[in-house]
Amino acid sequence: MNQLEFTFERSDWEQMIDRIPAGGTLDAVRFLTVTESQDEQELEATLAQLDEKDVLLDISKLENFAGSADTAVRLRFEKQLVSEGRLPDGLEENDPLRLYLEEIAALPACGDPQLLAQRYLEGDESVVPQLTNRMLASVAEQAFSLAGRGVLLLDLLQEGGLGLWEAILSYQGGDFERHCSRCIQRTLHKTLVLHSREFGVGQRMRQMMEDYRAVDERLLGDLGRIPTVPEIAQELHLTVEATATVAEMVEIARRVNMAKQEPEPEEEEIAETQSVEDTAYFQMRQRIGDLLSTLDELDAKILSSRFGLESGLPLSAAETGKKLGLTPDEVTAREAAALQKLRNQ
Repeated sequence: MNQLEFTFERSDWEQMIDRIPAGGTLDAVRFLTVTESQDEQELEATLAQLDEKDVLLDISKLENFAGSADTAVRLRFEKQLVSEGRLPDGLEENDPLRLYLEEIAALPACGDPQLLAQRYLEGDESVVPQLTNRMLASVAEQAFSLAGRGVLLLDLLQEGGLGLWEAILSYQGGDFERHCSRCIQRTLHKTLVLHSREFGVGQRMRQMMEDYRAVDERLLGDLGRIPTVPEIAQELHLTVEATATVAEMVEIARRVNMAKQEPEPEEEEIAETQSVEDTAYFQMRQRIGDLLSTLDELDAKILSSRFGLESGLPLSAAETGKKLGLTPDEVTAREAAALQKLRNQ
């Protein structure tokens, strides 16, 4: 069996993702702040990891950015129509949004989506158009709930449609409608977050955190006590709610820094510690290599891919299967059997 290379170091944002439970949520402002320095490729990889863990970005604290005056007027108009229940009738007859909504409404009725999804799992791909048509109403419903949040409804509907398509392709069993709803929601929230990123939300939050620290330190000296959030808000000319959000981010950053801080040892101690760490790291790699060598080569490759032992980035069952020519179910089954064999050792 070929010698495997292992990578164990993980960046701050990877460690942040690791701490989020599967199916959990992550504050969108915090996400934008942590990933502010990432390029497009790195950001795409981060978002893919969130999708893999079914993590939903919480957009409740995101500001609404219109982009232009015309867009702002349209956003307010769309939000008003949704609140009054006047879509699509409240739009001009040739409005693209109205035409799209009327097209959705005119789609033929389909059968039970759960039964159709079961046929799809059994290999009947002819039901995909029916599944898509059946769930487009869910896309519209979720898009309407985000009206006025910075992205036009037609764009939200298109992005939600892509999320629906991904949901159908990734379906592996269970409640089909719930699975689609979750995927659509993740996609729409991601769209709003990326829209906010274009307006430099992460960079602005970092600057606000610096301003908060400066004001907090100054008031501490002036008042002779720890200042309250309303007092800091007044100095920053922010609302109490916005200041509380910044305070939360500052506290998170403080905890991360405290966790990283260690007493600085003498040079000899540093060298000794490094030597011990290098030895332990080598022994750990050797032990893992020895364990994997007891497995079938294909099973060893599966574990290496699933736990990121080769590239440092864990792959999903579907990604691993595509890489090794297996189905996701085969990957999952072989992974479970291989892990049980290692436990027995």
